[in-house]
Amino acid sequence: MRLFSLPSLRWPLLAAIVGSSFFSTNSWGGLMLSSTRLVFDGSKRDTSITASNSTPLPYAVQVWINNENDDNSVTVPFVASPALFRLDAKKEQIVRVQKVPGELPQDRESVFYLNAQEIPQASAGDNNTLKIAIRTRIKLFYRPAGLKGQMLEALPTLNWTISKKEGQSVLSVENPSAFHLSFAGVQLMAGDQVVNVQDPAMVAPMSSQHYPVPGPAGKATEVQFSVINDYGGYSEPTRAPIRSALPAS
Repeated sequence: MRLFSLPSLRWPLLAAIVGSSFFSTNSWGGLMLSSTRLVFDGSKRDTSITASNSTPLPYAVQVWINNENDDNSVTVPFVASPALFRLDAKKEQIVRVQKVPGELPQDRESVFYLNAQEIPQASAGDNNTLKIAIRTRIKLFYRPAGLKGQMLEALPTLNWTISKKEGQSVLSVENPSAFHLSFAGVQLMAGDQVVNVQDPAMVAPMSSQHYPVPGPAGKATEVQFSVINDYGGYSEPTRAPIRSALPAS
């Protein structure tokens, strides 16, 4: 990970990004995935990811794709194969994701989630042993063929505002682009204060997202942010004005 090039703001934003990365790991148990996200190119037939077993024990692994609500209430137009497989100690398995019939918007990205659950193998003498099936869940972005531009080109188009809602300062970001933007870190500059936005949620294409911020940040006039790129790395920090900040009191 590269260090940021803005000396006065380098370390606070870096600390915020490193802190957030602890919550986006692609491995919690013996099962590891080769990426923290998948981008499905709509011009291709499939994409793939590698699952590996870092332990000395074999696992059964179940893989499936669902929606943001993490349920099966909506049929998703993707399948993962193999859906169930044995993963021996220190071995790897390629998992392919294929598009199946189903309409998706062609003017913007869609997001789904790939789930990989490890199931420890039962053995003699395990009757009184608690075994936990640990699941890894990563984002799967469907990027339609012919979608213009690149994801990082969307950063300058974001519109940032601050408003008051029920006495609480709220930072809002409007995303007019066709791409999902997952923030690695967001900071507000309020005078000589730098305020980190806690766990800023992803903003979807052609929509907005809202983040409560502490009182001093309500007078901020500038924001600095970094996003997660297609490969799981972080973009260089981008600074932008807050276009309609609250008037000074």
